[in-house]
Amino acid sequence: MHNSGDVQIPIGPQHPALKEPESFLISLHGEKITAASVKLGYNHRGIEKACEERTYIQDLYLIERICGICSHSHSTCFAQTVEEIAGIEIPVRAKYIRTLIAELERIHSHLLWLGVAGHEIGFDTLLMYTWRDREIVMDLLAQLTGNRVNYGINTIGGVRRDIKPGQKEAVLNAMDALEERTKYYIELAQAETTLIKRLSGVGVLSRKDAQHLGAVGPTGRASGIERDVRKDDPYAAYAELDFKVITSDKCDVYGRTLVRVGELMESYSIVRQIMKKIPDGAITVKVPRKIPPGEAIGRYEAPRGEDLHYVRANGTEKPDRVKVRAPTLANIQAVSKMLEDRYLADMPIVVAAIDPCFSCTDRLVAIRDTQDKKHKHTMIWETLRLKGIEWHKERGIDFTLLNKKLADIFKK
Repeated sequence: MHNSGDVQIPIGPQHPALKEPESFLISLHGEKITAASVKLGYNHRGIEKACEERTYIQDLYLIERICGICSHSHSTCFAQTVEEIAGIEIPVRAKYIRTLIAELERIHSHLLWLGVAGHEIGFDTLLMYTWRDREIVMDLLAQLTGNRVNYGINTIGGVRRDIKPGQKEAVLNAMDALEERTKYYIELAQAETTLIKRLSGVGVLSRKDAQHLGAVGPTGRASGIERDVRKDDPYAAYAELDFKVITSDKCDVYGRTLVRVGELMESYSIVRQIMKKIPDGAITVKVPRKIPPGEAIGRYEAPRGEDLHYVRANGTEKPDRVKVRAPTLANIQAVSKMLEDRYLADMPIVVAAIDPCFSCTDRLVAIRDTQDKKHKHTMIWETLRLKGIEWHKERGIDFTLLNKKLADIFKK
């Protein structure tokens, strides 16, 4: 709570340290943070509403662009949810391929996080090392799917690309190389006193607070909560694979670091098991364009935590409703608690420790007229688009003139 005498400073929404627009209001007593609030809504893209105007296949590629780091997470969760409504069982080989890409994405995401965490505390050598190693898995994803970021591997009813015979050796070689590098990072995390002291006791989130605030993924597991959708509610091929849920009782940023490097080692093991157990067979089944009426909720353990997708079908080739709860939306509630009684200098690493993605977190805020309680005003997609154009015109930005200029350029 803000006290009289405290100094309030805004951080964001446009800030050089934030890659995405987000607003933090920090109350300070000297250098100590007494309160912190997070405001969402600066990067809302209307993806959920846009899905209602497109077919399920079109939505799959739109959903994949909710997040660049977790693109496969969102597309798989959406596809599995639609498949559940339609009563479709995809081929076993397709399940294994989805799981393979999922774990490669987790490796790429955790290596990225390690680099960002190092950068936030001034350990830029760690950033250079981990991002160099991350290139190994990014190149591997490009080899398997054709893309380094948005992989486009999923379709409703299975996957679009098969694993070629020569690619198996490339996958296993990559896991060997990455495992050796990760062993070094684990040794570093356990022996480097500067790293340990800088991260220990920072961003504390007790087990009780983590449960109360609904923390998910490495954020929750670093507070001793043994919860992982891959184990609790297995999907794809996870029920046939052996792996441990990595937890820590340290309840701070150091604990979240240990959880992520531990999960990297588990991911290497999972990938090797997939390469050994993957069966032959088809990679997709035929799916009708029109999905029968029904609704379902899909769960998926993204690198950042539990991802939830709700889909309601109305019997047409377009969904009636799509709703996404990305893991950052669950974890952002805990940030204010983590910042309590910490120094302002700790804020960058505390926020970074949940591995936030504000683009997939933001939601639209609906402002209703309190004087008109009898009528509900529904804004259709076209009305919202025109309102956006008018809003920018009032501020001196006319997109119609810009479009004319672009059209003239392309004609030439």
